[in-house]
Amino acid sequence: MLVDGGIGFDPSGAVEAAVRAEGDGYDGIWTAETAHDPFLPLVLAAEHTARIALGTGIAVAFARNPMTLATTANDLQALSEGRFLLGLGSQIKPHIEKRFSMPWSHPAPRMRELILAMRAIWASWADGSRLAFRGEFYRHTLMTPMFDPGPNPYGPPKVFLAAVGPQMTEVAGEVADGLLAHGFTTARYLREVSIPALERGLARAGKQRGDVQVSYPGMVVTGTDAAEVAAARQGVKTQLAFYGSTPAYRPVLELHGWGDLQGDLHALSRRGEWEAMADLIDDEILDEFAVVGDLSEIPGKVRARFDDLVDRFSFYTPYEIDPDRLAKLLAGFR
Repeated sequence: MLVDGGIGFDPSGAVEAAVRAEGDGYDGIWTAETAHDPFLPLVLAAEHTARIALGTGIAVAFARNPMTLATTANDLQALSEGRFLLGLGSQIKPHIEKRFSMPWSHPAPRMRELILAMRAIWASWADGSRLAFRGEFYRHTLMTPMFDPGPNPYGPPKVFLAAVGPQMTEVAGEVADGLLAHGFTTARYLREVSIPALERGLARAGKQRGDVQVSYPGMVVTGTDAAEVAAARQGVKTQLAFYGSTPAYRPVLELHGWGDLQGDLHALSRRGEWEAMADLIDDEILDEFAVVGDLSEIPGKVRARFDDLVDRFSFYTPYEIDPDRLAKLLAGFR
């Protein structure tokens, strides 16, 4: 199991965070698209690191088009000397239409086509073949010499796709190199829903499970004293309540018989009752979604729960935790 870290959302701290992550021994680092661009921190990280993988977890695919994504990813692959992982996600309809002012329709088929279009663009640059991609959602048929960067000496970047539902997960298996599982996912959901869907997609493409990686940001509750553990528990419960209020994540709760909780959380969220939402996440739910234990216990518990499911694991800690503590957690995996 590879263990990844993060470098935050703000480019201003990217260099220090990336250098520390590589020094601590992480296998990869991920950025996310929130209030800042997900690619810019990785440009800085690529310049100041030599070994560690650099990934977007995630960049919003439908806020862009295949050509812009292919170009940015190709440049980062070259700058990082082959260490870039292009992690994509669909986001949800209101954000795509109202925040990005971009079209939304049939997200899983559209995502499949977007990734195939990127691969067609990269192939045309690699071997000089004519660009002739014609799909239902995207059309790329023009590539003149001025806009052709030529072959990338490190090949195309790996593509990871974020998915929760079975349909998008099948797309990940069919056309991507990896699955970015959501933090609001349990080991049981991975085992009974996500991995079978991934394998259906792999089968359509004639691939095997070993041809892709599953990356999972696992929520962790830990600390060195009672006060730290209490703060960690509250932080994770608050994050779980936020995710649980979203209708798209209801199937995860339903698998465990907690489907009605989603409606209750959603109703509270509409009234802005955030503290009351966290109170609905009891210890049974917390223990299902998060690995809970002392610092020394976490590595063994993570391996026991996820070793046969996950290829890349990262610590999801929605609370303040000293980087030195995370370094100690990482050391327990070595």
